[in-house]
Amino acid sequence: MRYGVVFPQIEFGNDPQAIKDYAQAAEELGYDYLLVYDHVLGAHPDRQPPLSGPYTYEHPFHEPMVLFGFLAAVTRRLELVTGILILPQRQTALVAKQAAEVDILSGGRLRLGIGIGWNHVEYQALGMDFHTRGRRVEEQIALLRQLWTQPLVTYRGPYHVIDNAGLNPLPIQRPIPIWFGGVAEPVLRRMARLGDGWLPAGRPPDARMQARLERLRGYLREAGRDPAHFGIDPWISIAGLAPDAWRQRVEAWRALGATHVAVDTMRAGLTSPQAHIDAIRAFRAVLA
Repeated sequence: MRYGVVFPQIEFGNDPQAIKDYAQAAEELGYDYLLVYDHVLGAHPDRQPPLSGPYTYEHPFHEPMVLFGFLAAVTRRLELVTGILILPQRQTALVAKQAAEVDILSGGRLRLGIGIGWNHVEYQALGMDFHTRGRRVEEQIALLRQLWTQPLVTYRGPYHVIDNAGLNPLPIQRPIPIWFGGVAEPVLRRMARLGDGWLPAGRPPDARMQARLERLRGYLREAGRDPAHFGIDPWISIAGLAPDAWRQRVEAWRALGATHVAVDTMRAGLTSPQAHIDAIRAFRAVLA
């Protein structure tokens, strides 16, 4: 099992030195990867029509690809993971270019976690159709992999047209791994056909999750794929959990077949960047 940290960006602040210290501390502690969330815009929750979701305009989010460009320069080993990038609200060729650049600058350390999101205000502001995001993402994944592996691409689909053009430089990983977030049944089926792994977020390793995993593995077999070669990367929130429960949660995920697990220190009452660093140090000690 590989161990990671969820960058606590809604509580961490904007000091680049503190961000550097956090990433380097995670690397020095022996963590394998750093995962970041994605939102371009936050909306007021009381707007009309109302917007329900865990984040508003008051929650800060660093742009993942720009952040990873910075982290690529100040780390040497950490895998850089989006968990998740809201892919259908972004231009596919631009995501391909940005991801390829991060992969090059980091020496092949990017893992692209993607999802379709919930914030329709954000979609509207970015000029993308919220209602076609599920159909659009499938075409995006096919196109991303072509752009990352072929010097010239000719592609025509319902949402994209590329006429004999390509990226230069291509990424180190060809293709860059694409993992999926989300738990809806269509998402499980889609990731079984198209994904390299699943990011089930902070959901507990309970009977409901076990049932989801069993369905996912069934869908993988239906797609002619070996579930043993499909990654599972949840994260464990320390909020409300005593340290004794941290290892129990890790072992429960191990029993369910997780290949990765990350620690999430947000919403645990920590009030400074150093407190978050101390928390990931304490969590790593439990894993030793």
